[in-house]
Amino acid sequence: MNRKRVKRVMSLFGIKAYRRRGKKWHRTTNIKVMYPNLLMTMCPMYENHIWCADFTYIPFQGRFVYVATVIDLYTRKIVGMSVYTTHAVQLVLSAFMNALHSHPRPFIFHSDNGSEYNAEIYIEALETVGTMISRSAPGCPWENGYQESFYNQFKIDFGDPSRFATLGELVLAIYQTIWQYNHARIHSALKMSPMQFALQSAAAYNSGNKDRVQ
Repeated sequence: MNRKRVKRVMSLFGIKAYRRRGKKWHRTTNIKVMYPNLLMTMCPMYENHIWCADFTYIPFQGRFVYVATVIDLYTRKIVGMSVYTTHAVQLVLSAFMNALHSHPRPFIFHSDNGSEYNAEIYIEALETVGTMISRSAPGCPWENGYQESFYNQFKIDFGDPSRFATLGELVLAIYQTIWQYNHARIHSALKMSPMQFALQSAAAYNSGNKDRVQ
């Protein structure tokens, strides 16, 4: 479509292009227990093998709204999420519990070394369900690149937060955007949506089991 026409339509409806902002990385200090990065030697082999977690923020009416997600590395599906107006441990713990509500616990759970993920209650939750804990090295956010990549695209798809009049409208749009990512958006690495890839993988696995039984 012609660039001038696009600019006229965007101007008519008040649509602004998403602008990427540089992120300031801070080296985490006072880490009581150092966990190895298991992703350096292991690749996701099946659904719910490895989960990665992180959170981001969305500016809205002079404050921030925080979005925490848990992604399954095999299917690239967002299996858990939560939205809070603070980034305390409850934000990331709710996302993890949301993932466990409808999925079996992962074999490996990976995150960075943020204070939220290092909280005693969070570590206890991971140890209680029996998952192996994996962490990015301090000051190395690229070691959780799956989540970083997801958030970069999520913010482009989500668009300008200022178009919403209320917090409720913003939160609804966040859930709708992630639903669209899981069910309809074509993932560049999968060549299909994460949900479609998960269904095809499950069908292939079940078919293989039937062949072995016969």
